[in-house]
Amino acid sequence: MKVQLTLILIFSYFLSVYAQESNPNMKKWTLSECVNYAIENNITVKQSENNIALAEVDKRGAIGNFIPNLNFNSSAAWNSGLTTDVTTGVLINQTTQTTNGGISAGVPIWRGLRNQNELKRAELSILASQYQLDKTKDDISLFVINAYLEVLFSKEAVKVAIPQVEITREQLARTNQLVEAGTVPRGDLLDVEATLANDEQNLIITQNRVRLSRISLAQLLQLEDYENFDIANEEIETLPLLNLADYSVDKILEKAMQTRNEIKVAQANIEIAESDVKLAKGAMQPTLSGFYNWNSRYSDRDRITGVEIDPNNPTQIIGQVETTGDNVISPNFIPVTGLADGFFDQIDQNKGSAFGLSLQIPILNGFNASNNVRRAKINYEQQKYQLEQEELDLEKIIHQVYADALGSLKLYEASKRSLEAREVSFTYAQERFDVGVLNSFDYSQIKNRLVTANSDFLRAKYDFIFRVKLLEYYYGVPVENL
Repeated sequence: MKVQLTLILIFSYFLSVYAQESNPNMKKWTLSECVNYAIENNITVKQSENNIALAEVDKRGAIGNFIPNLNFNSSAAWNSGLTTDVTTGVLINQTTQTTNGGISAGVPIWRGLRNQNELKRAELSILASQYQLDKTKDDISLFVINAYLEVLFSKEAVKVAIPQVEITREQLARTNQLVEAGTVPRGDLLDVEATLANDEQNLIITQNRVRLSRISLAQLLQLEDYENFDIANEEIETLPLLNLADYSVDKILEKAMQTRNEIKVAQANIEIAESDVKLAKGAMQPTLSGFYNWNSRYSDRDRITGVEIDPNNPTQIIGQVETTGDNVISPNFIPVTGLADGFFDQIDQNKGSAFGLSLQIPILNGFNASNNVRRAKINYEQQKYQLEQEELDLEKIIHQVYADALGSLKLYEASKRSLEAREVSFTYAQERFDVGVLNSFDYSQIKNRLVTANSDFLRAKYDFIFRVKLLEYYYGVPVENL
């Protein structure tokens, strides 16, 4: 029964591998494809790209501050009741429709250099956003590299676990023959059966680890089809040759201070804060601008075409002679109106314009301007502290990364020597077991030590690879070249 279960497990594994390789619809993702796809589809990257787009909009607005503004205004109204007749200037009860329109233009002459400082700030914001985008891409690339290496490690662990099951199965068959021949006690057979069960359990665990690591990588790529996702079998035959003695902490730190995007972001933020101080100070200076306005109007009221004597009241008393008391009589003229002129005729007749300069001097506005200056100065100091903190954090990280790289190299070399020794020991034990000199319990113990050494070696191998890549990353090697 144990032998059958072992065969089923091994056959199912190779069947799944064959199905994946023979399925033309199943894409095998390389490391570069995973990194590029993650960068193109990651939400954080898209948000950072939108931040750049917003900064570019701000720059467009800053450029617009140098351009004169031009606006057209118009209004139409219907007045009913006691209103002023626009033709005669007399208050009468009437219903009138009027239309007013005009064009206004303004140009800034002096704004305390705020236009120049706003443009500079917008350009710095674009630069800082680009640095932040590059940092986000690098961080995501590292996550993908680590997850990809985890899948490779899990697959190698399966390749190591399968032969161990086969070896134990052969040991079980050999022990069974020895038991039937009466050479070894039946207890040895039970020990081997227990070892086989343990190896089968380990194979299942390692196979499941492959699936979980693939799912973790697929989730990092934001893929939904976990079952059909797999990576190309990019086996790493040779480790990256890196002489850590050539990469001192001081050398790495000096290079990192020049290349790391978090440092560049902090430096750009200091320059942005400095521009904010200049902008706040500029708001305390006088503002001078020029303006020009053109306007006209239209009314549907009748126009005055002339005058005539009122037939109902042809004369009117305008006064008296002081000496005689006689009335002074004058003809009583009334206006003669006609139909209103056309729309464009009235627009031409009623047009008018105005131009001049506007000066605004801030004196007292609830301390808003001075408070903004103080606030900008405090933010400038905060950004300087932030740069110092980023430099301290980077120094701490590099010391940690360098120490981890040294430790992982020593661990890799030690695990390699241990594996080589365990392989020699197992080969010798295999020969002794085959001739019946070594019992099954001792043989199983030696074999288990080989399995452990193999697992430790694989873990040390991939951990060292990642530590080296991380060290190169902080040294300034582009992610695509890691």
